[in-house]
Amino acid sequence: MSFISLGISESLCVALRQEQIATPYPIQTEAIPAVLSKRDVLGISKTGSGKTLSYVLPILMNLQKKEVLKSRHIQVLVLVPTRELAAQVHSVFSKYIHASLLPIKSLAVFGGASINPQMMAMSKVSILVATPGRLLELVSLHAVHLSSLEIVVLDEADKMLTAGFEKEMDQIFALLPKHRQNLLFSATLSDQIQSLEKVLLHDPLVIKMEEDSNALDLIHQSVYAVPEEQKGPLLRYLIKSQDMKQVLVFASSVARVDRIVEKLQKNGIEARSIHSRKTQGARTELLRDFKQGNLRVLVTTDLLSRGIDIEFLPFVINYELPRSPIHFIHRIGRTGRARRFGEAITLISPSEEAHFKVIEKKMKKKVPRVVCDHF
Repeated sequence: MSFISLGISESLCVALRQEQIATPYPIQTEAIPAVLSKRDVLGISKTGSGKTLSYVLPILMNLQKKEVLKSRHIQVLVLVPTRELAAQVHSVFSKYIHASLLPIKSLAVFGGASINPQMMAMSKVSILVATPGRLLELVSLHAVHLSSLEIVVLDEADKMLTAGFEKEMDQIFALLPKHRQNLLFSATLSDQIQSLEKVLLHDPLVIKMEEDSNALDLIHQSVYAVPEEQKGPLLRYLIKSQDMKQVLVFASSVARVDRIVEKLQKNGIEARSIHSRKTQGARTELLRDFKQGNLRVLVTTDLLSRGIDIEFLPFVINYELPRSPIHFIHRIGRTGRARRFGEAITLISPSEEAHFKVIEKKMKKKVPRVVCDHF
């Protein structure tokens, strides 16, 4: 199977090859023809399985046949839960628009940044990638109009439908035109998505990729059981002794993230923190530096556990466990992507042992414990 055979143009295929993407992922094989035929789609597939290109490529194909609408009347709306994911999805659209010389404009809008430049940039935008709150602000200021929308995408739909977004999403749904194509993509199939499917989607193609039993095998997992007070010294020992060059560390709170970074820096390890209290400019710059390999250690909360694609990330370390087993799987899913091996290390204190057994049960995988007496 090739992208050409799925209906993707040669110019876009050239752009794919430049990114060393030659063969479609399974979800792309099913979703692309359906989106091209303007059918509603509900796609459920694990993180890192290629969901973004499943809608980006066919949307660009469909738009190149249309004329740009009058100013501030967008044709495509992509709703995402975080600023980082908005910027990432927009970058994917922009990359393939530029590479294939399409006369289409994409824009990302989100809170935490000045609204005025985003309003000024709305002119002649066809594809708007937005977080819900900022979209509603722009609508209220008449900076964007939704009456001509043809395609609505919910990316990370399971997170978009949580209680934190429920009120905003209801407001947005009320503003959308009745006749449109709806595309929902998610890593998990929650009760909220199943309920929304009944009211939002019309005769959808439901794509549920079975979890590959070998998917986690690309991630070499190990667990170090240590007292809580020894986690910091062990973390520093692992980074130094294994000469780790690109490490993403997860902790449970902003305060803990900042303390970890402070200790790493005091011990001569280059590290920075990224979390919700950072400005958007700082977050964007830190993430770019980390992706480019210019930052050795990035410490974060679950802010970066979903939807952020860091290509070929070699190491993920769980300093603390997340509340949900699903969040743990999303965390370690930052590595072992694009069919490349990665390593996920988890530090657990005695009080976390029972919770980690629940996580192992969810993964259907027993993770080996590592003895480390000297550090």
